[in-house]
Amino acid sequence: MAIYNAATADLVTGAPRALMAALLAFGLVGCASPQRTENLYPVSEADGLMASGYAVIASQRGDTPAQQRLMAIKASKLDAYRALAEQVYGQYINATGTMNDMSVTEDHLKSRVEGVIYGARVVSITPIGEETYETKLALPQRTIDELVKNYLQGPSAGR
Repeated sequence: MAIYNAATADLVTGAPRALMAALLAFGLVGCASPQRTENLYPVSEADGLMASGYAVIASQRGDTPAQQRLMAIKASKLDAYRALAEQVYGQYINATGTMNDMSVTEDHLKSRVEGVIYGARVVSITPIGEETYETKLALPQRTIDELVKNYLQGPSAGR
C-alpha cells in the first residue's frame, strides 16, 4: 500500500526547481560580466600569432638568378603579411554561381583581405629546397589586441 507524503513529494519536485534556479543563476552571471580585460583574440599568452609566406624563385621577375631570389624573398614576406592580416581581420569572400538546366555552369570565388599590420617581427627567411623561400613572421598578442581595438573603433565599425 502506498502512502502519500506531502513533504517527500515537495522535496522531489523542489530538487529540479533548485537545480534549474542554480543553472539560471550561473548563466546570468556569465552575461553580466564586467568589462573585458582578457585578450581579444587569444592564441597564446606569450607568443601571439605566427604566419608563414611562400614564393617560388622561378616565377619571379629578374634579369639574373640573384634578382629572382631577392624578389622571391620579398614575395614570401608579403605573403606572410597577408597571412597575418587574414588571421587578425578575417577574409572577405565573394562567391557567385550560375546554374542552367539544374547543372552548375559557372562558379566564381573571390577572396580579399584588408587591414593594417604593424609590429610584426621577421622570425626567419629560409630557402625550401632550391626552388622556394619561406618567411615566418610573429605578431605579439599586445599588438593584435591594439589592431583589433583600432579596427573596431574605426569609422566603418558600425556596418
